[in-house]
Amino acid sequence: MKIILLEDVKSVGKKGDLVEIKEGYARNFIIPRKLGVEATDANKNTLKLQKQNEEKIAKEQLEAAQALAADIGQMTVRMEIKGGEGGKTFGSVSSKEIAKAVADQYGKEIDKKKIQIDETIKAAGMYEVTVKLHPKVTAKLKVHVEAK
Repeated sequence: MKIILLEDVKSVGKKGDLVEIKEGYARNFIIPRKLGVEATDANKNTLKLQKQNEEKIAKEQLEAAQALAADIGQMTVRMEIKGGEGGKTFGSVSSKEIAKAVADQYGKEIDKKKIQIDETIKAAGMYEVTVKLHPKVTAKLKVHVEAK
């Protein structure tokens, strides 16, 4: 019996797959638990439309991430860090502070979890941090840190 899976089923397939399974397994386990539906023409058409919609949404998200990456590449965020005598600083700059500075200075919202700081920022100077916006899109953000 052909079934369209609505959820991932271990050792059968992933969500959206069209699989051939035994009729008893389908009628007694898969269909009652709403893990899948019978592969009728109407259900196949619905699956096709859902996949097209998901592809369209994924494409839009990729384009939006690429546009934001182009904007981020042009940005230089200015930040201040508390400093003491001899150029020593207190604490370091975190991804949360960088995300807040970008929102304040440029009005762009960046999730702090997407900002990857390679080395800890504990001194004044220019730094480059990586912003992972999408699995296929990353951008470099310049951070200018000044001691106050």
